[in-house]
Amino acid sequence: MVRFIARRVALALVTLLLLSVIVFAISNILPQDVGRSILGPFAPAPEVAALNHRLGTDKPLLDQYAKLLKGMVTFNFGESYQTGQPVGDLIKSTLQNSAKLAFLAFLLTVPLGILGGVVAALKQGTLVDRVIVMLGLAGSSIPEFVTGTFLVVILGLELHLLPTLADWPPGSNIFQQMHYLLMPALALVLVYFGYIARMARAGTIVALESDYTRTAVMKGLSRATVIRRHVLRNALLPTISVIATQTGYLFGGLLAVELIFNVNGLGRLLVTAAKAKDLPVLQAGVLVIGIIYMIATLLADILISWLNPRVRLGAED
Repeated sequence: MVRFIARRVALALVTLLLLSVIVFAISNILPQDVGRSILGPFAPAPEVAALNHRLGTDKPLLDQYAKLLKGMVTFNFGESYQTGQPVGDLIKSTLQNSAKLAFLAFLLTVPLGILGGVVAALKQGTLVDRVIVMLGLAGSSIPEFVTGTFLVVILGLELHLLPTLADWPPGSNIFQQMHYLLMPALALVLVYFGYIARMARAGTIVALESDYTRTAVMKGLSRATVIRRHVLRNALLPTISVIATQTGYLFGGLLAVELIFNVNGLGRLLVTAAKAKDLPVLQAGVLVIGIIYMIATLLADILISWLNPRVRLGAED
């Protein structure tokens, strides 16, 4: 297990290094004068040159990339071009709100997706199965900003069940904050439910038709015992991989949802940074999302290898 984890950590670090190269290349692929963009077209040339020197944008690209790598290790990405605040502080403050929203959506999506997929598999070919599959496909095919708009109109403006904006009053406790975040979380649940449910359904069907399930039934074990001890343990292995992947997509999908519901989160910060060409904030935000994705994938690999030792043994061969 230690060797398996070491391999996965090494691969995650290599992937993160490649991500940093891609982010840096995309950020610097177009020639631009950062000092001129900040000070405006009529600023004197000496002031523009002084600002570029202070920000380090006049240095060679290799030096700028080395600074980015150092920032990844120390979490010190310099100052925002737009506000002058430390980028690390901006990322931390917005990431907290995004993490709350992602956690609530994750807490709702995973149990509902697994339950829906297992029920659909147990009722394969029936109306229940078709309804769950159809709802999953419909939700997965609709973008987050569309589902979010429908929820605002129906649950917020028409039924007045939930706040339309995730702008909770100062001093609100965690439960009050979750109340304001429930509607944007539901917008994410409607999209990601289908992915998890379909994978759980497929894995459960394969497990139900396997030899070890037939053997367990022939032993006289009850249906509930067979499903709990034999079917779910094997059926959920591919579902765990999908859940880990969806965790990364979840933070990417926060962008549109945070704009619709006015959530002061990481996605909204990245949009603002992209519009203002605030490269330190943009680079740091993308790299943080990449780190979150790597951690989620690594945890999923560890959990899968623990549930199924053949995975880690196969990786070592």
